[in-house]
Amino acid sequence: MAGPTPGGSASPQWSSRFAFLMASIGSAVGLGNLWRFPFQTGQNGGSAFVFIYLLCVVFVAYPILVGELAIGRHKGLSAVGSTSQLAKDIGKSANWGIVGWVGIIAAFLIVSTYSVIAGQVAAYSLMAFLGEFAGRDPLAAATATSLYDGPWMAFGWHAAFMALTVFIVAQNIQAGIERVCTILMPAFFVMLALLCVYALSTGAAAETVDYLFSPRFSELTPSIVLAALGQAFFSIGVGGAILMTYGSFLPKDVNIGANAGIIAGADTIVAVLAGLMIFPIVFANGLDPAAGAGLIFGALPAVFSGMPGGSILGGVFFLLALVAAITSSISLLLGITMVGVEQLKFSRTVSAMLFGVGALAIGAVSIFAPSTAPWIDFISGSVMLPLGGLLVAVFAGWIAPRANMREELRNTSEGVFRFWRFFTRYAAPVAVFIILVLGVDAQFNLGINAAISSMTGG
Repeated sequence: MAGPTPGGSASPQWSSRFAFLMASIGSAVGLGNLWRFPFQTGQNGGSAFVFIYLLCVVFVAYPILVGELAIGRHKGLSAVGSTSQLAKDIGKSANWGIVGWVGIIAAFLIVSTYSVIAGQVAAYSLMAFLGEFAGRDPLAAATATSLYDGPWMAFGWHAAFMALTVFIVAQNIQAGIERVCTILMPAFFVMLALLCVYALSTGAAAETVDYLFSPRFSELTPSIVLAALGQAFFSIGVGGAILMTYGSFLPKDVNIGANAGIIAGADTIVAVLAGLMIFPIVFANGLDPAAGAGLIFGALPAVFSGMPGGSILGGVFFLLALVAAITSSISLLLGITMVGVEQLKFSRTVSAMLFGVGALAIGAVSIFAPSTAPWIDFISGSVMLPLGGLLVAVFAGWIAPRANMREELRNTSEGVFRFWRFFTRYAAPVAVFIILVLGVDAQFNLGINAAISSMTGG
């Protein structure tokens, strides 16, 4: 289904509000929700961290999210086309298309390495169902198994996952992303709820609730506030041109402000439920809650296999993570693909395949030269993504005419619109700039310390 847009072009549209919400929530809910948010919460003041995180979602991430959706819908083009054309329409330089380009580069680099991790998740789901983790020591760090042993197997799973992502994105909106997300996301919520109930009823529920939610406001520090700010920004997924692309498919009668609230709220609820799912098992088995990926891929598989029906539980857990991975990866690749279709005049299939192969190659570099992976993550997550969010805030708040943004948010009250515009122009740019500067500074200091260590033999 296609409809005219203000820019005079034709763009595909979501078949329903439900399809849009499932796709958008799926793009926000990713692998990081299943462990990064819970660990951040427990290590940074419990409920105090959650409180600061929620404030950051409302006053920083939400305004940028609304801005991305509004800009995308206003022109009905790709992230690059929407920003450059809107700028040209009001007599500004078409070079404002850089707002879209930065987000697209961030998305491309993220999906390249994201696919590597997702491939491992897929492998572990199959291995869990096959009972390969049975008998392993939960405290052991070794992860090698017959189906995921060495870089070539890692590359094979990475390639399989990327091929699936390309196949889905190459379809039209209804046959591809809509069909996948409207089926997988409800299944995701059901699996998450069942695993959460099981973990709380059989594991250390009281210790988990204390770990995640006990008020420890006395522990609040500037670094904890910064951690909450960063988590809010990255968890919602703004800055990577995803929501601008999804916004370009939105019918005019959809309330952007209300639906953006649902997306941000659902992402936060999933993150909290993930903590209630994982930590009862972690504490009941004496595991280190701060072990991160080592916990997910090392100890938890063995713990699941030691439970009655554990192979099924472990398989479902990794299947849950796989669903989160695929709904996020297709959103990342879609934005890039639409730029290839619009700006480079590729067919949708050719564009998805070309950029998919490029992502496959960069992911392969991170597998066969592991020392490059942290740098790829740094460039994408600590530089390009926050820079993209900063540019979106500046563009939506200062460059896009107030009348155009009010038109896109006409279903909201004047008070809500003023709230959005104030925080988009002032609070969000300052907060994201802080994330950007401190992220670069932290990486620089790590590099200096590593260099000194290598010179001194430390």
